[in-house]
Amino acid sequence: MDVSKLEKCEPKRLQDQTVTAVILALGSNYKAEYYLPHIRQQLTALGAVQLSTSFQNPDFTATLEQPKLDYTNQGVYLLLDSPMTLQQLQQMFKRLEGDCDRRRQADLTTIRQVTMDIDILLIKLIDIEEWTVMADRYPFKAHESAGIVELAAGRGFSF
Repeated sequence: MDVSKLEKCEPKRLQDQTVTAVILALGSNYKAEYYLPHIRQQLTALGAVQLSTSFQNPDFTATLEQPKLDYTNQGVYLLLDSPMTLQQLQQMFKRLEGDCDRRRQADLTTIRQVTMDIDILLIKLIDIEEWTVMADRYPFKAHESAGIVELAAGRGFSF
């Protein structure tokens, strides 16, 4: 699978485009055992869901001077029951993060607790056969790439 050959687009350019499917990266470093199942249930209300294995990862921004909590990450393939624009989808995911008590902290001196983070990695646009990579997420982190590969194998598609 060679994601590097797929078109990479800035999300700003795609806001009004109709999306039929997405590959997401979910992440939580606080009460993941509660918030991941909760968000997976919420996503099933939007369409058919397939999940990758969940991965325990250290926060890649942690340092010895500024330790951070480990994340639990999981890839999600979501085939939408009702296509929507990328902008609508992004707003929906922000609401879902808020429903998980996500608080965006401005204070960088405290260890950040992230109940739920939903990142859109790839999108499938209506009437376009190829996947589109969200340029702001590329290159993918190791756990994101592993999730994408696992989901693609399980769905029987490639890039």
